[in-house]
Amino acid sequence: MADDPYEILGLPRDADKEAIRKAYRRLAKDSHPDLHPGDDAAEERFKRLGLANALLSDPEQRARYDRGEIDASGQERAPPRSAYREYAQGPQGRRYQAGSGFGAGSAGLDEDELGDIFGDLFGRGRGGEPRGPRRGEDRSYSLGVAFVDAVNGATRRITLPGGAVLDVKVPAGIENGQVLRLRGKGEPGRENGPAGDALIRIEVAPDPRFVREGDDIRTELAVTLKQAVLGASVQVPTPAGPVSMTVPPGSDTGRVLRLRGRGVPARAGGEAGNLLVALRVAIGPVDDALRAFLRDWTPPPGVGGAA
Repeated sequence: MADDPYEILGLPRDADKEAIRKAYRRLAKDSHPDLHPGDDAAEERFKRLGLANALLSDPEQRARYDRGEIDASGQERAPPRSAYREYAQGPQGRRYQAGSGFGAGSAGLDEDELGDIFGDLFGRGRGGEPRGPRRGEDRSYSLGVAFVDAVNGATRRITLPGGAVLDVKVPAGIENGQVLRLRGKGEPGRENGPAGDALIRIEVAPDPRFVREGDDIRTELAVTLKQAVLGASVQVPTPAGPVSMTVPPGSDTGRVLRLRGRGVPARAGGEAGNLLVALRVAIGPVDDALRAFLRDWTPPPGVGGAA
């Protein structure tokens, strides 16, 4: 069916955790609202992908869904009940068919049999809703977080419409559009049933310094002409704070240097991403000595159009 999380992510029922993660990242990237501004259908696909990923990435919720205990939204499924008509039309209900005589047939019924019949008739409230404990509904919210908080992890507070507050632990490395499930923080259950869950969709704010590419992070660094020509040790911003980096002599604009392990922190079963630093040579102030040198300097052939 259309709401089946496996179909939404295009996965077989036996897909492992890594397959789920890859499918979600690929599809969510294609449907990201930033790539489809004003496209309500793309935004709806993005939300459905997030909910499907949240359910299948949770082993307990996935097992309950596979057993048919909950639906694709995490709601408890009502236990199946046989209607009286189905009961009466089956072999066990033949004594109530025309000509059998209800009174005569009922003389042989014990209390358990009567309970089986009328329990289904009166086990539902008005409108056909089953009685007894029922799980509360899930509630969906959005939480905006800074880029560095999404990379490093943080705790953020969200205020609910009724005035209550939730402290949300944002795990390190979370991606834009992922959904966190806070168990028992949704609507209260009925007749002592368990509360629903709060589904928190993470919206990562862009950062002017960094761009995320999977688990790697790209940034740009301006270096002086002297640093580029002679080489130097410089400070580079990272989501976890500045670090030192060596610029090799003779570096040019566009050269990319890799700082291993300075990207998105390692998660279970994976490795930390890298920081990719693209150099940009900034000439800066030029004095008379540099002008004089450049007037007398002949660049190598092929550089700057030199013959």
